Amino acid sequence: MTPQSISRSPVTVRVFRQRLSSTPRGARLARHLTLNQLHTWGIPYGTDVSDAADAIVAELAANAVTHGRVPGRDFELRLAIGTGSLRVEVTDARSGPPRPPAPGAVRPPRSLDEHGRGFVLVDALADRWEVLDREAPGKTVRAEIHLPEWITERISK
Repeated sequence: MTPQSISRSPVTVRVFRQRLSSTPRGARLARHLTLNQLHTWGIPYGTDVSDAADAIVAELAANAVTHGRVPGRDFELRLAIGTGSLRVEVTDARSGPPRPPAPGAVRPPRSLDEHGRGFVLVDALADRWEVLDREAPGKTVRAEIHLPEWITERISK
């Protein structure tokens, strides 16, 4: 009996990675780099995907700078496209509290609260997200956005 070969379509994964200073300027730069990289990959500015990625990166980078900052340590932005989704990851150097809420545990803030809306936004815009601990001190917050078929077809050319 001859083994059957399994036909699989090739998967193209595109990755962008950048270390940025843990400053407000670094957080702003993360947003600009995200939009530019998505445009380079064929995801136009102003689409639902680019707008969602922009808002998610803005929140995760701001959190990395505000809550995950360790003096002298950068944060990392990583974008990856493959198999119908865009993955956004922001890694910072702080392991301890404050820790982001787990998916499904996000609660809207009270109306007069000045903070606490960011993960409500991430929860609403991402199809999936999670918080991962690292071996080195720190954590990674990963969010995935489903890519519509027209974008998947466009970027696979």
